[in-house]
Amino acid sequence: MNSQHEISIAAEPYQLFQQWYDEAKKGAEGVNKHEPDAVALATSTSDGKPSLRFVLFKGITRQLFVFHTNYDSRKGKELLANPHAALAFHWSVPERQVRIEGSVSKLTDAESLAYWNSRPFESQISALASSQSEAIVSRESLEKRVQELREKYREKGTAPRPPHWGGFGISPERIEFWEARSNRLHDRVSYVKSGSGWKAARLSP
Repeated sequence: MNSQHEISIAAEPYQLFQQWYDEAKKGAEGVNKHEPDAVALATSTSDGKPSLRFVLFKGITRQLFVFHTNYDSRKGKELLANPHAALAFHWSVPERQVRIEGSVSKLTDAESLAYWNSRPFESQISALASSQSEAIVSRESLEKRVQELREKYREKGTAPRPPHWGGFGISPERIEFWEARSNRLHDRVSYVKSGSGWKAARLSP
């Protein structure tokens, strides 16, 4: 259980998020290893039906919470049709949760390319081979395609970024911080975007 010091309310939420994220990464180094970058991403179809999955958080760029994906995947298509989403981080060490809601936009081609070039070769090949969310003939056919691409680009040691693969950034309109407390009297603080600043409030658990 965390200490009983309440969450401090500041003028903006980014510094607190970075502090909690850094502490979550430090906690992941212990015996009960977890993935601090795993974040639940909620999208919805154009007619309001929700869908949910986990993606990997890739940091904050221009105050956007960033992840990368195939734009032709289900989540990519949903985000392009309805550019609003929610994220939920949960870190068991320490016992904290952060919820983020906001509008979504593509990263620039330069930003997407910079991240693509930083990826391991095999990860590039997997992304290039996969038509994410589409039905495949067999696992064998997918692995054959991977091998073909691996051989094609092995000498270069890098593969080209396909135009349908890149980053999304969520511009937060609301961020809520939750921290576990004894007797389920948890601590909650919300930040809601207000003009060029933020309106903060402590919430009942």
